[in-house]
Amino acid sequence: MSEIYLDNAATTPMSPKVIDVITDQMKNDFGNASSTYQLGRQARHVIDQARHQIAQAINAQDGEIIFTSGGSESNNTAIFGTAYSRKDIGKKIITTKIEHPSVLNPMKRLEKQGYEVVYLDVDESGHISLDQLKKELTPDTILVSIMAVNNEVGSIMPIQKIGELVADSNAYFHVDAVQGMGSIDLDVKKMKIDFLSVSAHKINGPKFLGFLYENSKITIPDLVLGGEQEMKRRAGTENVPGIAGFGEAVKELMTIGHASLQKKYKHFQDIILNTLDKAGIKYHINGGRGENVSHHVLNLQIDGVSTTVLQTMLDLNGYAVSGGSACTAGSLEPSHVLIACFGADSPRIKESIRISFGRYNTDEEVSRFAKKLAEIAQEKQSSEK
Repeated sequence: MSEIYLDNAATTPMSPKVIDVITDQMKNDFGNASSTYQLGRQARHVIDQARHQIAQAINAQDGEIIFTSGGSESNNTAIFGTAYSRKDIGKKIITTKIEHPSVLNPMKRLEKQGYEVVYLDVDESGHISLDQLKKELTPDTILVSIMAVNNEVGSIMPIQKIGELVADSNAYFHVDAVQGMGSIDLDVKKMKIDFLSVSAHKINGPKFLGFLYENSKITIPDLVLGGEQEMKRRAGTENVPGIAGFGEAVKELMTIGHASLQKKYKHFQDIILNTLDKAGIKYHINGGRGENVSHHVLNLQIDGVSTTVLQTMLDLNGYAVSGGSACTAGSLEPSHVLIACFGADSPRIKESIRISFGRYNTDEEVSRFAKKLAEIAQEKQSSEK
């Protein structure tokens, strides 16, 4: 039985071209990029090329891109670096209730250290109120950290409007764009972003690699200390093959364009929802399907069918979907995102699955999945009558 993979918000399969680039680098360019002889210079050139490709994709300067081990390290660096370097200005930080754990857990630690963290509410579609943000932006606010696209319900935050509000305050603006890269247009200058985090494995690149965009006008303490790699901003010998693959993944993404991908993913959603409708399945969409939602994520409540049962039955039939964020999938705790959107007592908390699409999914795969989902849901909902 071949598995159909529909959990691309958790991770994505590597692009064949990315694999080729990484393999070629591993075979032929094994030099340390900090070395001054030819092998080292070749490795440095590979890194510089990838850095330039990535910088162009978000309208940044090459020197503003710092390679890290992934989105979690990038988020931690921006959050802790800002908090510790600006505590003389204030100790207030603003974020949202639906951030990724790599943002929420650093916030919890900072609260224990005496920082005030405000968690903005979201509505049922997973969006914040700009009025609440305005109200909370006080002179002692040193950081606003808000994700570009939510990883569970796909809500797109009004990043440019937020950036404009934050720019008129004392705070720095950090954006977790791990789900946003490839889903929306990202322009750090136009959006007035100070820090932006991205992970390679979410865009068909290698795992354990990401970058942090850091505005050249800002300097925060390094999270990883050691040598002088990454322009003295992040110690550790660079992963040259991985960085080359990351650059290729971004290049491919920019060639395809997020608008084309969104159109494809919305079509996939249509296939699933039309199939459920024809089968008479009772369901609700968590997060909606409007223009302010990324269509690579479809979070569905199947009425009366528990997340655990539905996910297990789909898995046994060869379909990989998620019950929520992959980073909390091993936890017995309910989704903090769905709780923030609908309240802890909502049946959606225990009856929802996340379906997330990727570049390599096909109409045939999605159609097969939709039929199986409808079949399982029909059986379970009929037995409840």
